[in-house]
Amino acid sequence: MEPGNNIRLIVGLGNTGAEYEDTRHNAGFWYADAVARQLRARFSSERKFHGQVARARVAGSELWLLKPNTYVNRSGQAIVALALYYKISPMQILVAHDELDLQPGAIKLKLGGGTAGHNGLKDTQARLSTAEFWRLRIGIGHPRTLQLEQDVADFVLHPPRKDELPAIEQAIERGEAIVDLLADGKFEAAMLRLHTR
Repeated sequence: MEPGNNIRLIVGLGNTGAEYEDTRHNAGFWYADAVARQLRARFSSERKFHGQVARARVAGSELWLLKPNTYVNRSGQAIVALALYYKISPMQILVAHDELDLQPGAIKLKLGGGTAGHNGLKDTQARLSTAEFWRLRIGIGHPRTLQLEQDVADFVLHPPRKDELPAIEQAIERGEAIVDLLADGKFEAAMLRLHTR
């Protein structure tokens, strides 16, 4: 592992509040919660980081988990606050988020790229002044591909259907299984494990 070439911060994107807890837009929060359970890390509210923060040790390194309290479209505010404080570079950040362009059950790891209209990614990219951070794209499907009449804004703020939820949960479990590799900077191995069923 090259120095500084490992994930030190995992961010789950989502909206705070009970009314949003089970909505598709909170898939990133679901992932952060799952990783925290796996690592036996506890979230606590940190005002200076505008969110819920947990800390763990993985692969001999300190790993931070963050769930911004800022609502999705201002997530970058929390990410930058924590990253600056702990001197974490953008390449050491993994942002887990809901992905309309992937079907429920699909999950993809990638470095950089566009935002695909995701306001949380847009804000993060703007505040980090770079697109070069890691993303964990958790498929939630698109209303068109799922033959639904909803518009996208409405779709992401509703819970997944009963037939979609198990697939999303399984994808999140597969994402949990690569945390050790990410913390150790083994990105190719992480992609191979994640993208091979």
